[in-house]
Amino acid sequence: MKTMISPSLLASDFANLKDEVDMINRSEADWLHCDVMDGSFVPNISFGFPVMRAVQKICTKPLDVHYMIVNPERYIVQTAKVGAAVMSVHYEACVHLNRTIHEIQEEGMMAGVVLNPSTPVGMLEDVIEDADLVLIMSVNPGFGGQKFIENTIGRVRRLRRMIEESGSHALIEVDGGVNGTTAPRLIQAGADVLVSGSYVFGAADPIQTIHDLKNMSTSQRA
Repeated sequence: MKTMISPSLLASDFANLKDEVDMINRSEADWLHCDVMDGSFVPNISFGFPVMRAVQKICTKPLDVHYMIVNPERYIVQTAKVGAAVMSVHYEACVHLNRTIHEIQEEGMMAGVVLNPSTPVGMLEDVIEDADLVLIMSVNPGFGGQKFIENTIGRVRRLRRMIEESGSHALIEVDGGVNGTTAPRLIQAGADVLVSGSYVFGAADPIQTIHDLKNMSTSQRA
């Protein structure tokens, strides 16, 4: 399978948001990643439903919504209403994770589970068959532009084995420090979806950068 690319809206120029979304529309990006932060679960506040509704009206790519918030289950219906294709919630933020996964799916969205860098992938053993996607954080969540955490490669490999052994069809997504150096290593380890923020939006030619990431995917994944 060719690796999917999900550029992170958080790294875009919000003063020129329409132009940034138009660029994504013209690119080979598969999804548009939306990082929602509440200043409680993570030490930062990003954006919420007004921004996502505005983006959804002009974006031709599916929205890939990543909640870094407490009690994300409160916003499942609202997330579906803004047209999200994927809703991912943190394992660390959900008391009733199995229920939340199924409620997300009942609203017609793919259900993703996110793991912080210090959370062992083995914690998903009992829900891996239910999840549609697992998002591995390769930086500590809350801020863009952080340095890639090296043990992410091993975590992706372990998660890939778990998925194959369980018969799960979950995709593996990785978020944080994804660039031309880390991307091929993540692909070889088993990643299906790469989230890239500053590497894409800060590039001289973002469309070419997205193309290069996808072309890299073709050369690395059998």
